[in-house]
Amino acid sequence: MTTISSLSLFAQASKLAEKKSNKPTLVVGIVIDQMRYDYIYRFWDKFGNDGFKKLVNEGFFCKNTNFNYVPTYTGPGHASIYTGTTPAINGIIANDWFDKSKLRDIYCVADNDVIGVGTTSKEGKRSPINLLTTTITDELRISSNMKSKVIGIALKDRSAILPAGHTANAAYWFDGSIGSFISSSYYMAELPKWVQEFNKKELPKKYLSQSWNTLLPIEQYTESLPDDNKYETIGKGELKPVFPHDLPALYPKNGGLGMIRNTPFGNSLTKDFAIETIKSENLGKSTATDFLTVSFSSPDYIGHFYGPNSIEQEDDYLRLDKELAELIKFIELQVGKGNALIFLTADHAAPEVPAYLSDLRIPAGYVREEKMVDSLKKYMTNTYGDSLVLSFSNQQIFLNHTVINAKKLFLQQVQEDVAAFVFKFPEISEVITASTMNNTQFTEGVRYLMQKGYNAKRSGDVLVNYLPAYVDYMPTGTTHGSPYSYDTHVPLLFYGWNIRQGSSTEQIYITDIAATLAMMLNIQFPNGCTGIPISILIK
Repeated sequence: MTTISSLSLFAQASKLAEKKSNKPTLVVGIVIDQMRYDYIYRFWDKFGNDGFKKLVNEGFFCKNTNFNYVPTYTGPGHASIYTGTTPAINGIIANDWFDKSKLRDIYCVADNDVIGVGTTSKEGKRSPINLLTTTITDELRISSNMKSKVIGIALKDRSAILPAGHTANAAYWFDGSIGSFISSSYYMAELPKWVQEFNKKELPKKYLSQSWNTLLPIEQYTESLPDDNKYETIGKGELKPVFPHDLPALYPKNGGLGMIRNTPFGNSLTKDFAIETIKSENLGKSTATDFLTVSFSSPDYIGHFYGPNSIEQEDDYLRLDKELAELIKFIELQVGKGNALIFLTADHAAPEVPAYLSDLRIPAGYVREEKMVDSLKKYMTNTYGDSLVLSFSNQQIFLNHTVINAKKLFLQQVQEDVAAFVFKFPEISEVITASTMNNTQFTEGVRYLMQKGYNAKRSGDVLVNYLPAYVDYMPTGTTHGSPYSYDTHVPLLFYGWNIRQGSSTEQIYITDIAATLAMMLNIQFPNGCTGIPISILIK
């Protein structure tokens, strides 16, 4: 009897395991803000075995993954990963853009019809209202009759909101003015008690009560430039951009508790909140598949400030590796190893600091957009009696159609006139008019990427692209946004449920992620999806 009973229990357990293997109980999407593909290999020897290396050694590495549009910014990046399509269709053409109907700049997740939850500041007036398509997270919710839980978290609001989609149970982001995670009335009337309790711990203050020193002895950071170099920004209250960074003395002068974003402890805080979210919301414990979107925002802030070759950025990634290891370990303990599907990618990469490249005698430099626009406005005033320029943002020129119509000018001719004038500037590589975008289909090259980022209703009249390694930015630190591989080439790793170990160098676009997840989960593609399932992962 005992033997039969034991066999019966074993059989039942086996059936349960087999039943569970039909779908993951939890999907975790990890997006690292400003991660270059080469960081995996540059820092490989210093990574531990349970973070990036675990994802590579036990998961599947899509080595040739690129963004297939411009501009490569945070908002469009997160939107495109989860909608499976580009700004041309999902509508998130930048972080901020000039709204042609309202004649003012708008923020990609701004929503004046909602109020903050957990805050009284404008940081709470956020929602996915400007996202025009569904996300893979929306489709998961719809497919389960809203039984699947979907939650998005990040320090940046747009990095939490856009991945979570329109139907999310919650999205949480960090309000640096009060040092707490918040949400908006789009999702809830008040913060859950567990979020309130988490905020009461005042972890940002605790993390900022320590100095930021290197994790390893500083002489071991041979993958980076010397600590004291002229390509890094100096914080208020510091004489040089060098370790140790005295955070207790610095943060009151550098954004208060919000300064945690500019340190690797922003990643620690995000990981802490991710673990608490999984635990408190019992993610992965129901019959429906749950989905947690996590974005680590601090690498972007650190990269902008110090640049990709700084010891600060290297130290940030070595510490992030440890945070990932802890998060992965907790996920597997929570839902069982093999029941969680994890993917990791980035919302964009980053170029070298142009000043550094120039010193190496590599063509690079800085664009002064204000001077360009001033020259354009003077030329247009002399030619047409009016500057006709409403805005220059995200390398797009918006013209005043009301005045153009009143003067009975031919719009296409005005656009072409603007394009011809701007193209004369030495830093410019491409200029395309909206008329050309609307009447021509490009299939390759920079113009193809520009077209994939062009939304007919939201984008400008003339689109401009700069030469490689030319940016509109200060001479220290780095930025992003271009169609070149240094901005578009990012890592993509899948790990866990039904993922076999391996790698591929086949061309994959960032929009293929959502299509692949849809096939894995046996649900509908997002309704604007243009991506293609990654065949080697779904065989």
